[in-house]
Amino acid sequence: MIELAASILSADFARLGAEAQAAVEGGATVLHVDIMDGHFVPNLTIGPPVVASLRKISQVPLDCHLMIERPDEFIPVFAEAGVDWISVHQEACTHLDRTLHLIASHGCKPGVVINPATPIHVLDEVLPLVHHVLVMSVNPGFGGQTFIQSSLKKIASLSKIRESRRLQFRIEVDGGVHHNTAATIVRAGAEILVAGSAVFEEGNPRKCARRLLESALAAANEAGQEISTMAGGDGSDGLGKLL
Repeated sequence: MIELAASILSADFARLGAEAQAAVEGGATVLHVDIMDGHFVPNLTIGPPVVASLRKISQVPLDCHLMIERPDEFIPVFAEAGVDWISVHQEACTHLDRTLHLIASHGCKPGVVINPATPIHVLDEVLPLVHHVLVMSVNPGFGGQTFIQSSLKKIASLSKIRESRRLQFRIEVDGGVHHNTAATIVRAGAEILVAGSAVFEEGNPRKCARRLLESALAAANEAGQEISTMAGGDGSDGLGKLL
């Protein structure tokens, strides 16, 4: 099942509610929220109050990506703000197993993230615990970066591991997901595409989300995957009806 997670980091924050809703109308089934602390990554973004406001205007899952030090201290407040998924970086967690269980204990789906330089074998022991594995295909901290091609091998390897171990985690990709890369990423085995610039940079998130999903649809058809979208907000039939 292929899904688009629209990353609000690239949205116009003066119109955040409207832009997020337009992305959903264009086909996004998840809203991806990047939380950065200026320490783990060289950027500073938003906190729980903005997330709580976003929760009020959207019913789709909020995917909270914690790019922060000491994530355990902040998991409860983001869960209270209304997020549905919380992912933490393997590189930021001293006791990753404990942190993933903490996320689940707050009623959220746990995810684990790995940076471009981190090998996937470090996740062997936690793969049965997670809802999703987020593969960073750029170095985290800023939007609009170029996709790192070696990420495709990680995606394909994770897909094979999941099959061989009969696990259920989903594969999410964040970084450089654009109209010219989405198809290749899906063919490698990704199911959740995090896209910010590709959705919001042109000022028409409804149109751009739909266009990006068309690329993913074509690739998924080749791979025999199921497409699930919530498109149709602009009066069209919606991509989800094509399969």
